[in-house]
Amino acid sequence: MIEKMTYTYLNPKIALMGPGCVNGIGTHAKDLGGTKALIVSGKSRHGKELAADIRRILERAGIEAAIFPGADPNPTDTSVMEGADIYRKENCNMIVAVGGGSPMDCAKAIGIVVYNGGRINDYEGVGKVTRGIPPLITVNTTAGTASEMTSFTIITDTERHIKMAIVDPRITPDVAVNDPELMVSMPPALTAATGMDALTHAVEAYVSTMATPTTDAAAIKAIELISKYLPEAVLHGEDIRARDMMAHAEYLAGIAFNNASLGYVHSMAHQLGGFYDLPHGVCNAILLPYVEMYNKQVCPERFADIAKAMGEKVEGLSPDEAADKAIDAIKKLAAEIGIPSGLKELGAREEDLELLAENAMQDVCRLTNPRELSKEDIIEIYRKAL
Repeated sequence: MIEKMTYTYLNPKIALMGPGCVNGIGTHAKDLGGTKALIVSGKSRHGKELAADIRRILERAGIEAAIFPGADPNPTDTSVMEGADIYRKENCNMIVAVGGGSPMDCAKAIGIVVYNGGRINDYEGVGKVTRGIPPLITVNTTAGTASEMTSFTIITDTERHIKMAIVDPRITPDVAVNDPELMVSMPPALTAATGMDALTHAVEAYVSTMATPTTDAAAIKAIELISKYLPEAVLHGEDIRARDMMAHAEYLAGIAFNNASLGYVHSMAHQLGGFYDLPHGVCNAILLPYVEMYNKQVCPERFADIAKAMGEKVEGLSPDEAADKAIDAIKKLAAEIGIPSGLKELGAREEDLELLAENAMQDVCRLTNPRELSKEDIIEIYRKAL
C-alpha cells in the first residue's frame, strides 16, 4: 500500500508440500549438517507421538535425536529456557519442531538463546538477534499459524503476562514442511481456529501499510482458498484435498504477513493470549471483523477486493458498500465453522480492557496497521468484541 524503491522478501530456503512429504526431512537434515537434533513438540499425548514419529524418520537417515515435549499451548519464556538447557546438555546441533505454532515458536526461541545467550526476554522487538539460530526444520501439523516459515516468534513473558513478539530474519526456518496427512487428525474446533488465524494473516497483510504486489497476490489467493476449503476441512477432516488446500492457503498467508507484517488484530489478540492464556486463533477470529470495521474507513477498495475473494458479489456497489460485504463475509464464515461469538465466552473481563489496550499499543504488529488507533479506540473494539 505504500510506495518504496526496494523490497526485501523473507521465506524459508526450502518448503516441502503435499501428502507424504514429511518423509523427506532426513535428507534435508543431513544437508544442513545435522548429526543430533532436538525435537521440540507439544506436551499432549499427540504431540509426543508426533515427536516419536519424527525421531524414527531422522534415525533412518542416521541422525540422532533428543525430544523436548515442553512447548506450552502459548509457549512461555520458562519453557524456552528449559529447552535451551536440554539442547546444550544433549549436545545437539540442529532443531526440528513438530506440531502447530506453539512448538515452532518455542523452537525458534530456543535457537535464539543457544546461539545468542541471555534470556529470551532480551530479544523482544525487531532485529535484536545477532548470531542467528541453529539449523531449523519445522514440521507443521495445523493449517493456520504459518510459524513454520516466518521470521516471527511469539513468547509469553510469565512475569508481565504479555506476549512478546520477536521478529528477525535470522530466525526464519531452513526447511518448512506442510504434509496434509499430518493434519487430518485435527479436531473441528482446532481446524476452525487455525483456519481463521490464517485468514487473519491474509487480511491484515493485504491492508498493511507494507503491502506489495507480491504480498497482495499471496494474501488474496489465501483468502480465496480459505473461504472455499475451510468449511470443508472443519466438516470433513479426512478430506485430504481440503487439508492440502488449507496447507497451501496458510503458507500463502504466511508469505504475505512475513513480508508485509500484520496489524491491530494481532496486537490485541496477543494481549488476550498473554493475560488470560487463551487460544490465539480464536482471539483473532473474534477480533478480526471489529478491528477491520475501523480499518475499512481508510482503505475501502482493499476490503472490496477481500469481499470479492470471499465470493461476495460487489458489482455496482460503492467501495464502502463493498467493504461492508467483506466484514459480513468474515462474520458469516466464523459463525459457520463454530467460532465463539464473543470474548466473554473465553473469560475476558470489562475491567481488564484498559490494561489490555495499553499493552496492545506497545505490540510491534500495530506498526503496519492501516489506521492509527487511540487507546480509547482499542478499548471500544475490545468492548464490542465482548
